[in-house]
Amino acid sequence: MESLLIFVNIALAIILVVVILLQRSEGGALGLGVSQDNFTSARSMGTFLTKFTSIIAALFIICSIAIVAISRDEFRETQSVLEKEEEENSNLPQIPQSK
Repeated sequence: MESLLIFVNIALAIILVVVILLQRSEGGALGLGVSQDNFTSARSMGTFLTKFTSIIAALFIICSIAIVAISRDEFRETQSVLEKEEEENSNLPQIPQSK
């Protein structure tokens, strides 16, 4: 289950990067290249990309939180460091006490 979520998270990250690069920047550097005479369609496309980016970003955050929650459950069964140290010391041979 965890590997599937990691794969989905990586795919969402790649999609998010591509969608962000497709958006029109302030200077229009990596934008869609829509001319100014077709301004209404450029605005609607920008609105679509903005909404799509926010949806993908929300899915990415939810998937990341789910991965953390699943990985924490796996480590919850372990003991604390002090309990492990006491357990390791109890398995060692004991030095006899002199009277």
